Formats: sequence, structure tokens, C-alpha cells
Amino acid sequence: MNRSLFSFFNRGVGSIFAISLCLAAPPNGFCSDSFRGNETFQSFNKAKKILEHEIVFDHRVTLYCRAPFDKDKWISLPEGFTTQAHQKRANRVEWEHVVPAENFGRFFAEWREGSPMCVDNRGSPFKGRKCAEKSNITFRLMQSDMYNLFPAIGAVNAERGNKNFGILSASIQNSFGSCAMKISGNRAEPPKYARGTIARAYKYMAYAYPIFNLSKEQERLMNVWDKQYPVEKWECVRTKRIERIQGNENPFVKQPCIEKKLW
Repeated sequence: MNRSLFSFFNRGVGSIFAISLCLAAPPNGFCSDSFRGNETFQSFNKAKKILEHEIVFDHRVTLYCRAPFDKDKWISLPEGFTTQAHQKRANRVEWEHVVPAENFGRFFAEWREGSPMCVDNRGSPFKGRKCAEKSNITFRLMQSDMYNLFPAIGAVNAERGNKNFGILSASIQNSFGSCAMKISGNRAEPPKYARGTIARAYKYMAYAYPIFNLSKEQERLMNVWDKQYPVEKWECVRTKRIERIQGNENPFVKQPCIEKKLW
């Protein structure tokens, strides 16, 4: 079965449900009156393997700390990197949802309330991420969307959790020593070199999935970072590879890459 036909059957009722939720096109200039996200992969684990072996095979560097890692996921931590917690996760690569799964998951009733499908072996109902993953195709597609997945040092991924991005006080120190990532309270401030990439992932997720909305605060911040930190060559290469394999585009990266002749 060819990829386009496979995608049609694979998206199922979840995509139709997402389409029905879409309202008028937003002021970002892109038509968003239909489901424009991942329609190919429903497996988070499969998406991670494809990213590792077919997308970042020649650029194995974590997003936040620029730590190189090899095909066996051995990380060369930056000199001066420290972590007060999650010591066991400091030496492994994890694939982080830049837009946290909980941040888009809470838009699904299955996450908030559960589903008749979500009953364990003891007959007890459950909800949250496991329920949304089990019972909703659209959630599985969002969770597996490679445009939103980036390699991170496990300890950084764990500490960031589902915290929103923002700008913290200059008096707050880096949370991981030499890695310029700050986390305090319910906010995380990423290094400047990661902000543009983060912004375009956020804008893509809001554009591609009608069920998901950014807060006004996050929308303003991502628009600012998108302008302040424009695309660079690797972001264009990564995005082009994902488009070829996943089958849909991220116009927030593709268009400026074409304009800069980096596509």
C-alpha cells in the first residue's frame, strides 16, 4: 500500500473528529480549516526510532544543551554540566515533546475524564495519558508527531516536565551548570539558540491540530522568538527529512527555509 493511501486509512475517525473542531483560519496566514498534522504514525516508539535512524543520524545533538550522542545513545555531557536530581537520567538520551504531551493531552476528554475503553484488569477505570493513548487516534498521532520531538538529556527532560516556556529573572542561575537552561517554579527558559526551533514547533502544533490551542501568553512569546531567532541550515534539513517521511509539512519552517535558499 502506498504512503498516501496508508495515511488515509491510518488517520481514521480521529482525524475526522479533529477536522470537525476546526474554526476559521487564524491570522497566521495559513489555512487551518482541516487537519494538517501527522497522519502516518500512531506509535510514539516507532517515531523515536525513525528520528534516531533516519532524521538525526548525522546530527546527533541534544536541543537544550547541545550535547552530542552516538548511535548507541551514549552522551558526551558538556563540561560543567550538573544536575541535582534525576542522576540516573543524566547519561541517557530521551525524546522530548517540546509541546508537552500533557499540554495538548488535557484538551482530550479521555485524558481529563477517562473513557469506557479505559478499564484495567481489575475493573478499575483510569484516565490521563494512558487512556488518551489507548482510546483516541488523534492523540496518538499528536504524540507521535516528529516535528514536536527533539533529543534531550534525560535529566533535563525530567526537570522540564510540562512546564511552559518563558523568560525568567536574570538573577536565576542555570539549572544544569554550563548548560544555559533555566527552570524555576512552573517556568522554563531555554537557551537562545533553541528558542526559534521551539517557537516554530509550538506554532506548528497549534496550526496542525485544531483541537489544540496556545494561551495568549504562549502565542505572543512564540511569535517573538520566531522573529528573533530565524531558521538555520540544520532546522531546514531536519524539517525536510520529516516532511518526506511523515508526509505533511511544517510551513513555519519550510517557508523561511525556501526564502533563505536552505530547502
